[in-house]
Amino acid sequence: MLTLQSDLHGNHLLGALPSNEWQALAPHLELVQLRTEQLLCDCGQRIHHVYFPTTAVISMLSTMEDGSSVEIAAVGREGMTGVPVLTGGETMPNRVQVQSSGFAYRISAHALKQQFARSDLLRRITLLYMHALLTQVAQTAACNRHHSLSKQLCRWLLIEVDRVDSNDLTVTQQLIADMLGVRREGVTEAAGKLHDEGLIHHSRGKIRVLDRTRLEARACECYGLVRREFDRLLPRLHEAEAVE
Repeated sequence: MLTLQSDLHGNHLLGALPSNEWQALAPHLELVQLRTEQLLCDCGQRIHHVYFPTTAVISMLSTMEDGSSVEIAAVGREGMTGVPVLTGGETMPNRVQVQSSGFAYRISAHALKQQFARSDLLRRITLLYMHALLTQVAQTAACNRHHSLSKQLCRWLLIEVDRVDSNDLTVTQQLIADMLGVRREGVTEAAGKLHDEGLIHHSRGKIRVLDRTRLEARACECYGLVRREFDRLLPRLHEAEAVE
């Protein structure tokens, strides 16, 4: 059981709750460690638990009939999984899988729905997040269709360092290729150029962002658009208590 509100601050949504709200929610939260590629919920599967990441990064994957998949959104400490349980759905339309190992708070879908029904503030906070998440999903679809692999890779790397709050990523080029829905050879070539230009350093299973400013300049406009939307909405989360 959580005893201090500061315990929740690793996740932006939980950290935005005032004392009376987190005291009601905290007994239902369990801190769990998630491992890379762990499947949390498959497409069409009933949602039993919702996760609020603190250090883990979770991918929402759209999977085709032939088994291929592409990432449509990444969820880190800014958000949560299992949004359909709060919008009237009971199942996931896509696969939810851990992309980067770390910790998250887990709560049963039933307990979260009960608190969601009781709390106007929690509803406002999660609706703001849903708006930002939908922006990310829509912009990712447009990016995958219209932008070069090099620009997509820059966008993806920037999203990842934002989610883990570190310039060091533990990730393979094969995983990046799977997330972007492209061939590994294409990622290898694009990453190699960024490495040669001094924007990143990559070695086996590791990538370090060396020059974020230049990496942002090389990324497509999709990264900036989604980042601005999260920045626009997240400060309002921290103001929510003041208007309660």
